[in-house]
Amino acid sequence: MSFSWPWALLSVLVIPLIFAIREWARRRRRRAAVRVTSIALVRSALPGRTRWTRKIPPALFIAGLTLLAVGAARPQASVPVPQTSATILLALDTSRSMCSTDVDPNRITAAKKAAADFIESQRGGPRIGLVTFAGTAGLLVPPTDDTDSLIKALDNLTVSQGTAIGQAMLASIDAIADVDPSVAPTGANPGDGGGGGYAAAAIIVLTDGANTQGVEPKIAAQEAALRRVRVFPIGFGTTNPARSVCDNSQVDGGWGGGGFGGRGGFNRGRNLLTIDEPALKEIAQTTGGSYHRAENADQLQSALDALPGSFTVIRQRVDTAAAFAAGGGILIVAALSLSLWWNRPRIPTR
Repeated sequence: MSFSWPWALLSVLVIPLIFAIREWARRRRRRAAVRVTSIALVRSALPGRTRWTRKIPPALFIAGLTLLAVGAARPQASVPVPQTSATILLALDTSRSMCSTDVDPNRITAAKKAAADFIESQRGGPRIGLVTFAGTAGLLVPPTDDTDSLIKALDNLTVSQGTAIGQAMLASIDAIADVDPSVAPTGANPGDGGGGGYAAAAIIVLTDGANTQGVEPKIAAQEAALRRVRVFPIGFGTTNPARSVCDNSQVDGGWGGGGFGGRGGFNRGRNLLTIDEPALKEIAQTTGGSYHRAENADQLQSALDALPGSFTVIRQRVDTAAAFAAGGGILIVAALSLSLWWNRPRIPTR
């Protein structure tokens, strides 16, 4: 909890002042004692209360004044708030290693299915865009809430040579900037980063390898961090060498001078490329995201399903002064009411 006007907490000092005045008045009344001839008459006029009940009104009064003092300082609480205008950029690795069959039937097929299921699960929620990267990176679908167009675009993914992770992150930043004015594009000055907190946007990078060309991922991560855009890398695939097999529809026709394929698709021997986990973890740490490892289709789906809660729910500061003021007022009224009720004069009975 924080306070907009912390100096207003000094108003709590009025509490000991009030009780000092009360004690002074009590001692003054002692000096003006009245003589009576009947002790029974005095006892009958006194309110019938035990020692602890006499302390209830002062305790409630103190608590009420304390709440009013805290309310005067304008307290603010950090609460989770759903962010309906969030933007998610899903950057998918389409390098040739994604044809590895260590994930059944191959990595690219499993990744496409997991991405489609993820997009479908976010229907009616945040805007989602698609970026693909191999030797270069490009925006496949700008951020949109058209779930059907996103899923349709996944059907046409093809693999090619190279892995440009850093360039994919920069392309994602620019795609976010096109729909979110608070995020500066990569060619512009990001300013001071907009103060505390993160932007209502995130980048998910799904890759099975290491950056081989283009801008370095750590440089792209710094650009994202300056814009308060978190990056959540996912390392996909096992460390076991496996045959690389893709069918004709999954191969870029321009790859290798005419492409690979035939009825049986193509076979490129064994996949020996390993995931650059240190680089992916550094990306997550630099931008405030988190790194996830997925060795099979189920783990990939679980990682994707768990991510939206990290960036579609943000924490905002909410002014709670009204609640403290209301609570303090109720306690003070209760204290005065109990005090008047218990100290009402009693008519002696014969």
